[in-house]
Amino acid sequence: MGDLPGSWGRCVVTIGVFDGVHRGHQELISRTVAAAAERGLPSVMLTFDPHPSEVLRPGSHPAQLTTLRRKAEIVEGLGVDVFCVLPFTLELSRLQPEEFVHEVLVDRLHAAAVIVGDNFTFGAKAAGDVALLRTLGRRFGFAAYGAELQGKELSEEDQSAITFSSTYVRSCIDAGDVVAAAEALGRPHRLEGIVVRGVGRGHDLGYPTANLSTPRFAAVPADGVYSAWFTRSADPGRRLRAAVSVGTNPTFSGRERTVEAFVLDVDEDFYGQHVAIDFVTRLRDQVRFADSAGLVAQIDEDVVATRKALPEGGEEGISRSRT
Repeated sequence: MGDLPGSWGRCVVTIGVFDGVHRGHQELISRTVAAAAERGLPSVMLTFDPHPSEVLRPGSHPAQLTTLRRKAEIVEGLGVDVFCVLPFTLELSRLQPEEFVHEVLVDRLHAAAVIVGDNFTFGAKAAGDVALLRTLGRRFGFAAYGAELQGKELSEEDQSAITFSSTYVRSCIDAGDVVAAAEALGRPHRLEGIVVRGVGRGHDLGYPTANLSTPRFAAVPADGVYSAWFTRSADPGRRLRAAVSVGTNPTFSGRERTVEAFVLDVDEDFYGQHVAIDFVTRLRDQVRFADSAGLVAQIDEDVVATRKALPEGGEEGISRSRT
């Protein structure tokens, strides 16, 4: 537990992986911030890295919706005072529920209140639940609250509901439904990475692309072509329009799956820069064309569709990265 603060005043804590920081997470965080303000205490978000599943079942890491840095940015914008990352280890996973509460929440964080989702589990083999957390809170002197999960109602014909969860968002992205993912996230799904050199085929076609090298576990949308906003970490206030291709370049019998952004209207080389792609709409599936002329004609249409999908509103267009 050496990575947690050693001397700490009382605080209000929320706990979880919070991958994606979707609308359900945002509601939980909002309640935590409000409860902390009412008590005149700092609000703390306790999260874990790496993802617990990778430690407990190596090789089963789910697709990552947000990098740790991106998660911290979003959480800061939601008003959290302290973003606390606890390394998830086998030792931590073996703590019994009472040990976790005593060592982490009481001894190190001095929690006055703990707010979690009503499906929250903790301790070895997920043996602890919200009811046990309340019981332990009474013993150790903190209040514990389980917040109802957020979601949306479906059509009248279906009558079932969708609960916003990281798993649901991943399923949307995996299906290429970036609109549904954005609805659950409260913002477009973002993919980050470094622009690397490609084979230069886009340049030869008159549509040079910024080729993104993504983190190992990044949640990459299904193969297809998308409209997206493109930003550079060095200039985050400048959003640029882009038509983004995800897939293996079937027209040229490609095998490696790539993410390539043709950035509209600007002549600039993004090589080596850290960039972000915010997916807005899916334009079409990947298609194998008989020749490059057919592909170029389709890309022309993709650019037109991208302009229609993304409002101008003073936004600057994006660059032709020479690859």
